[in-house]
Amino acid sequence: MGDPAGIGPEICAKALSDQQVRQACDLILVGSAESFRRTCDSLAIPLGSIDNSLKIVDVPGLTDFSIGVDASTTGKASAQYIETAVRLWQAAEADAIATAPISKKAISLAGYDFPGHTEFLAHLTDTARVGMSFFGGDLRVVLLSTHLSLVDAIKKVTRDNLLELIQFSHNELGKLLGKQPKLAVAGLNPHASEGGMFGHEEIGEIGPAVEDARESGIDVSGPYSPDTVFLRCYRGEFDAVIALYHDQATIPVKAFSFGSAVNVTLGLPLIRTSVDHGTAYDIAGKGIADPSSMISAIKLAAELVRIKHR
Repeated sequence: MGDPAGIGPEICAKALSDQQVRQACDLILVGSAESFRRTCDSLAIPLGSIDNSLKIVDVPGLTDFSIGVDASTTGKASAQYIETAVRLWQAAEADAIATAPISKKAISLAGYDFPGHTEFLAHLTDTARVGMSFFGGDLRVVLLSTHLSLVDAIKKVTRDNLLELIQFSHNELGKLLGKQPKLAVAGLNPHASEGGMFGHEEIGEIGPAVEDARESGIDVSGPYSPDTVFLRCYRGEFDAVIALYHDQATIPVKAFSFGSAVNVTLGLPLIRTSVDHGTAYDIAGKGIADPSSMISAIKLAAELVRIKHR
């Protein structure tokens, strides 16, 4: 259910009342049952309309709190929801986890030393290597680096780093998609440097990494001009694009699928999807939050489970 002080309860209530979501899978809500019921009441969503297809795993202990404010109470609650969801998966009572947004500051106030869901889930599942990807309809991107300054992100564009990411993406997307993925690598510089005219990274680092990966049998090509490769993927030419820094990945994803894109964590032993936005404290409790990304996250999780078991 995410951070109780944010829009998590609201988007969960709206998503779980969606008929397509209810038909996609058997639903388990992990969080505060009282908070969820109170949210349903405020939104005039009859709980009875979703009760038949929803199991609520109530995590007790949430005391009084203020909407839209970081607090140790809500941080602890949201962390406990994550821990409970993982235990359900470990007990084979859940096949996948779709997460509503948490506050990094709130969980820090509660004493948890994790910058977000991804690192927390990696810790709980004893996973050494995880990666961030976004699925926006027919566009899928995998990120070489995430929250770094652009100067520091460029330093990460090395032959070894890219080769490792291409191999990792090949393996993990292959598991999720049930086939050998066709990967494209974006260039770093304008027009992928046009043979070295606008930078050296494509010739010295990116191109050699692609060739190394191809020699090992991976279906990957590039580097391609970053202003066209994402559209080519969206149109079906590739299964995913390897993006070289955060905004290179997220700008096209949000341009094509704003509000409905899904964050998919690669490398975990479980399927985990998430919304592509934060807690939105500024609109929490107002009943105006858009559940599109939560709906997409749940439906994609169900689809990935079906692919895994077919």
